[in-house]
Amino acid sequence: MLQASTIQLLRFHFSFFLLPVYLFALSQVPAIDLSNALVIFVILHLLVYPASNGYNSYMDRDETSIGGIAKPMQPTRQLFLVSIGLDLLACLLSLLISPIFLVCIAAYILASRAYSYRGIRLKKYAIAGFLTVAFFQGAVTFFMVYHGSSEAKSTSVPLLPMIASSLLMGSFYPLTQIYQHKADAADGVITLSYKLGYRGTFVFTALCYSLAMATLFQYFFKHNELKYFFIVATVLLPVLVYFFVWAVKVWKDETQADFKHTMQMNLLASLCSNLAFLTLLIGRYF
Repeated sequence: MLQASTIQLLRFHFSFFLLPVYLFALSQVPAIDLSNALVIFVILHLLVYPASNGYNSYMDRDETSIGGIAKPMQPTRQLFLVSIGLDLLACLLSLLISPIFLVCIAAYILASRAYSYRGIRLKKYAIAGFLTVAFFQGAVTFFMVYHGSSEAKSTSVPLLPMIASSLLMGSFYPLTQIYQHKADAADGVITLSYKLGYRGTFVFTALCYSLAMATLFQYFFKHNELKYFFIVATVLLPVLVYFFVWAVKVWKDETQADFKHTMQMNLLASLCSNLAFLTLLIGRYF
């Protein structure tokens, strides 16, 4: 029987924050293999992402707030075993998709472990940790969802959406670290947000987000589909409003860079991003 701490630290709800890239990739597939798309959803959001969360919590043993949990419980050996079991099941199910998809999933899992494992601990390096998250949660995820969900199992995945996905994931990633500067530093983890400082984190996010939107504009303009760009930009407007309001608060008082505001930012960004890319998917196919 699963312990309460194991269920909590797998953070299944956190998969919602990573759903936009899946929806974006699916919306760009010319002909969707629906059964494979559903299997991929299960692999990513019910297996790989929760396993990554669990393994990270097992390594970190956080005593302060973490993403989506204000008061995390302490992990047990069961959490480690369950995370490994979920990864193995994800790899087995990936065989149903394609060898290329399996390689991508294995690479994602290995990168996630290298990010958290104390013997490697990529997360303690500001640049390496950032690039690992942005690349794998963005470009790699877009590639494997596009490839695995296409009827032709195409490897000709459009580059600009992959880049945009990494930029979008990378733009908000430092904001998820902004309230943890002291806790991370005490654990020997020097995050990008810590390096940038409170104000620098907001400036970096704004620049990275602008590059992401410019890349999306270029992609949709190239395909004569600017209406889709404007749909995405419009649905994401509430995120920009909250971002700038929060930035002003932090500019005046750095204590406003707290867990509450970070979670509100994450939730709003996820809701709007999911809605934007779901709208693209519905508009293209339904």
